[in-house]
Amino acid sequence: MDWSIEAFAERAHKGPPPRLGQRYETGRFLPDPGNTVVCHLDRAAPGAGAVLAAREAMQDLPGADRFLFTPVESLHMTVFEGVLDNRRVADAWPAWMDRDASVGAVTEEMRTRLDGFEGPGRFDVRVVSVRPTGLVLEGATEADEAMMRSWREALSSAFGYRQAEHDGYAFHMTFAYPVAWLSDDLLPIWEEGLARIEAELKRAAPVLPLHPPAFCRFADMTHFEELVPLA
Repeated sequence: MDWSIEAFAERAHKGPPPRLGQRYETGRFLPDPGNTVVCHLDRAAPGAGAVLAAREAMQDLPGADRFLFTPVESLHMTVFEGVLDNRRVADAWPAWMDRDASVGAVTEEMRTRLDGFEGPGRFDVRVVSVRPTGLVLEGATEADEAMMRSWREALSSAFGYRQAEHDGYAFHMTFAYPVAWLSDDLLPIWEEGLARIEAELKRAAPVLPLHPPAFCRFADMTHFEELVPLA
């Protein structure tokens, strides 16, 4: 995944953002059901205020209307990608379930496969950088990063599928989705603004406050209902 500011430049694209019209449109999110394993932002923890301040600072940048921001309540870091109704392909859909089964049926079966599941252990997460769509994350230490990767391996075994980008998956927290690309005059403003936001966030929250992983279902990108706490 290209997290550079150039990846969001109007001059770098011949068409609209790829998920526009599928996952969201200007002003609202669209139905996009699925399930996932995430760590929600712990909004009661002291460091959460710094995360929310970073999000608000991004919303205050000129041209922020080119992004559709997710609700604060939905903020999370994905640990393992579940199934999506619109992504019924071999590496993202369990082989033990018919490809035309409902997402609800798959979710219920995946929930049963978590009976007795024991997570590999706890981990801490830090911010690597701030991008137009949110935060790039990694383990706070090498041991934490290894633990996060161990979670992905364990969940892949439990659910019986492994996506193509499994090993190189980039952990992140999404703040927003692009509805239009950034024009040339906005690029330096966003580059400077994101650098400032990143420095302040890293200072105020050297470790990101997250809840433990949980298996969730969702109807769209506005709410992730926790079904099974995993730690």
